[in-house]
Amino acid sequence: MSLGRGLGALIPTSSGPVPQQTIQKITQETLRQTGEQIFSIPTSQIEPNLQQPRKNFSRLEMEELTNSIRSYGIIQPLILTKVGVDKYQIVTGERRWRAAQVLELKTVPAIIRTMTEMEKFEISLLENVQRQDLNPMERARAYQRLTDEFGLTQEQIAQKLGKARATIANTLRLLTLPESVQQAIETGRITEGHAKTLLSIEDRTKQEIFLKRILGLGLTVRETEEMLKGRAILRSSSSDPWLLEKEKFLSQQLNLRVKIKRKNRGGKVVIEFDSDEELKELINKLS
Repeated sequence: MSLGRGLGALIPTSSGPVPQQTIQKITQETLRQTGEQIFSIPTSQIEPNLQQPRKNFSRLEMEELTNSIRSYGIIQPLILTKVGVDKYQIVTGERRWRAAQVLELKTVPAIIRTMTEMEKFEISLLENVQRQDLNPMERARAYQRLTDEFGLTQEQIAQKLGKARATIANTLRLLTLPESVQQAIETGRITEGHAKTLLSIEDRTKQEIFLKRILGLGLTVRETEEMLKGRAILRSSSSDPWLLEKEKFLSQQLNLRVKIKRKNRGGKVVIEFDSDEELKELINKLS
């Protein structure tokens, strides 16, 4: 199914966001090809799509976006559908709309399109997944919805999102974990790598027990794997509460295990990852 006229030019096709300085040129070229127009829509007439896959918005990301819009304005128009008299629903651009509300902007630039519910959900999911905006549980629920509501197979989902079928299947398996584990993933207290390790345990009670050990001891994925094999974990930890707090903060922001090692006046920050996908996500966040 088509993702909408000209949408491919507005959504990055590789990991990482499109540089801001190129977005305006891309948008204008898309509009020239499709004959669409950018309208100034009153911010008060726009509502979010409650069915969109992304539910959590980072406060830091929102602050950065708000500051950018304050300085440069909204460069990339929102994509909206009309849902009533003087009423529009967001397909893409909810963060921009939220930032506009904070800045008390009266209007925002937008492209108005007619779409089915399937097309709206596909576009919203694709935009968030390509930009690495969804956490693992949001991705899993979105994939499940594509299966339950729209009848797509894992192979079809993989093709639409440009991912391997095994990646889709592994992400969907997260939904079989206990609620406590799912919440830990969603809040960034453990990584998707930790979750995949816990999936190797069949007993749900044991999964919750090992979750507590991971959180209590601050285990890396590799250390978790060693513990599951019954091996002792030998590790050194900082006794500096300030450093421990900063390690926790960075780990939550990056969704990866972070260690800070001090040496005299300096030191180093070690960021651990357990797959090529986690490395790519890390590079995207740092860039």
